[in-house]
Amino acid sequence: MRFAFRRHLAPAAALLLAAAGAHLRAADDLPKGETILDKYVEVTGGKAAHDKIHSEITSGTMEMGAMGMKAKMTTYQAEPALSYTEVTLEGIGKIQDGFDGKVAWSMSAMQGPRIKQGEERTDALREAQMHNDVRWREHFKTAETVGVEAVDGKDCYKVVITPKEGSPETRYYDKQSNLLVKSLRTVKSPMGELTAETILTDYRKEGDIVMPHKMTSKVAGQEIKMTVDSVQYNVEMPKDRFDLPEEIKALVKK
Repeated sequence: MRFAFRRHLAPAAALLLAAAGAHLRAADDLPKGETILDKYVEVTGGKAAHDKIHSEITSGTMEMGAMGMKAKMTTYQAEPALSYTEVTLEGIGKIQDGFDGKVAWSMSAMQGPRIKQGEERTDALREAQMHNDVRWREHFKTAETVGVEAVDGKDCYKVVITPKEGSPETRYYDKQSNLLVKSLRTVKSPMGELTAETILTDYRKEGDIVMPHKMTSKVAGQEIKMTVDSVQYNVEMPKDRFDLPEEIKALVKK
């Protein structure tokens, strides 16, 4: 019995080593994470095209199917890192969210005015920066390709990007198009840490930039569908567009 065991051990070990070698070669064949992130910039228009955009207004709709709620959403952005988003919910009112370059804030009829601190503020700064995909190195310290995984039947590179501050994010880039099709991230909120899964589809051109026009997010068991209706680049905005509301100014003074 011992002889039989030893006799079969060598072939089994050889198979295991071959499998391990194949796995290592597959890992070695994976493109670097930074290469995938840089290529995403290229396939969506290229750095030069992105850099021509100095301000942006995006309008669209949101649907929360399980709750039967619909909303209109408009986001304003301007260099270097200014943002303001207004969501109007039917029968409820407005939800506002902004970053004036220093203060990250939000305000709604349900939660009142609030100033974001810590990691939540860091996330707001990162999201507010124009061309954050082009300038990803300013906010992330590593980008590691960890494997290949299918998303909606498409093989995708799975890339874990780790910010200089905050929690890692996992992104899935289509192997064929190199477009971002899914992201998984942990977000800070008044309800604590939440995991957000977002599927991005319907990539189309707006000017010289290719961008997703449909995004479906799952957060805390709720599904939110967002559709982009229009995008305007380099438009003149009111000078006070990114000013803090009086309610937020009052909190800053405290």
